[in-house]
Amino acid sequence: MSEMIKYYAGDPKRIQHFIKVHSFSKLIGELEEVPSDVLEQLEAAALVHDIGIKLCEEKYGNCNGKLQEKEGPEAARQLLERVGYSTKIIDRVCYLVGHHHTYNEITGQDYQILVEADFLVNMYEDQLEEKAVKIAFEKIFKTKSGKKICREMFL
Repeated sequence: MSEMIKYYAGDPKRIQHFIKVHSFSKLIGELEEVPSDVLEQLEAAALVHDIGIKLCEEKYGNCNGKLQEKEGPEAARQLLERVGYSTKIIDRVCYLVGHHHTYNEITGQDYQILVEADFLVNMYEDQLEEKAVKIAFEKIFKTKSGKKICREMFL
């Protein structure tokens, strides 16, 4: 978390975003009783999931989801290696970073929870209308805990 705060120094919006996604990811992961190794990679992925935004803005002047998925994994790998994560965790986190805007082939609890947590934060930050929240709720949310949090926050 400290390295990501340093990475996004001077950009409180991005820092606030990944900290909130991390908090929801950790909470849902714990409520869903995911194994500790899965929770560890989920938390790491939540912290770095949007690491590609900065590079995309610099390189393309645009940070859409597909560009983030393209540029994010290598930046995540470098940061995670520097702070000492295992290769196994780094490989999975890079996969998640490279797919976290792809919703049609979600595989694994960590992927599902990361997407749900990101949606919870984005629905609030983007001030989505109730109709859009309901559509996301029906199409995206699969975990019992994620659904409960979404209902309690928005529906």
